[in-house]
Amino acid sequence: MSENQLPQTDALILEQRDHALFITLNRPKCRNAMSLAMVNELMAVFEAIKDNVDIRAIVLRGAENHFCAGGDIKDMAGARMQIQATIEAGKADPFAELNRQFGRMITQANQAPQVVIAVLEGAVLGGGFGLACVSDVAIAKKDAQFGLPETGLGIIPAQIAPFVVTRVGLTQARRLTLLGARFNGDEAYRIGIAHYVCDTNETLEQQLSDVLSQVKRCGPLANRATKELILNVGNTDMETLLDQAAVDFAAAVQSPEGSEGTMAFIQKRLPTWAS
Repeated sequence: MSENQLPQTDALILEQRDHALFITLNRPKCRNAMSLAMVNELMAVFEAIKDNVDIRAIVLRGAENHFCAGGDIKDMAGARMQIQATIEAGKADPFAELNRQFGRMITQANQAPQVVIAVLEGAVLGGGFGLACVSDVAIAKKDAQFGLPETGLGIIPAQIAPFVVTRVGLTQARRLTLLGARFNGDEAYRIGIAHYVCDTNETLEQQLSDVLSQVKRCGPLANRATKELILNVGNTDMETLLDQAAVDFAAAVQSPEGSEGTMAFIQKRLPTWAS
């Protein structure tokens, strides 16, 4: 897929570099707070690239040194203005629909067949925190500010909390959500939100480059099948899951990708997809 085949976006900057699509949240005046328009654009991009095996990694980051400061308060204000008319017309509550649409997007990001890499700088709050929790690889700047401020605003992290529990476990999720705790990249690394923490911009960019190189070393179809297998753990009966995994393993071994990988190992060279 060429860049001109990607959806047109206003709140996102899209750039394909080799095997990776860089998606930059681009609302820097509000620290890349997530508007409904941004949510819809992200969904359109994920949908457009889901079957594209040439895009093997997605890099999510924010413009001007902030990842994402959470939901857009202006969108919530707009939803509030619609409430009375909506009730009178018997339609769905616009607050609920606004919130649920974010949940649909974060689920889509979680299930993306590509390796999703989050680069976490500056504000990583609310919805941005949720996106971090569905990444496959998270690289944090040490001075990034993480937190779930929702309860301090008298609201709840409705679409985010389940993914936080999955990421860090129930005990930590209780603390983070019920205290609205703020913490830095070191703490994010300690509790399992981030996989790497970097002191400087230079080390962060180098770490990202290293991760993208490692993605390139892996078979594109093998990575897709492996991610699907991992995401099915806990959602599918174990015997059924292992039966299907055996079938998928046999198919992979006999596939052109599996044959090339095996031959490259024997010949002590890189497989074609890694070059």
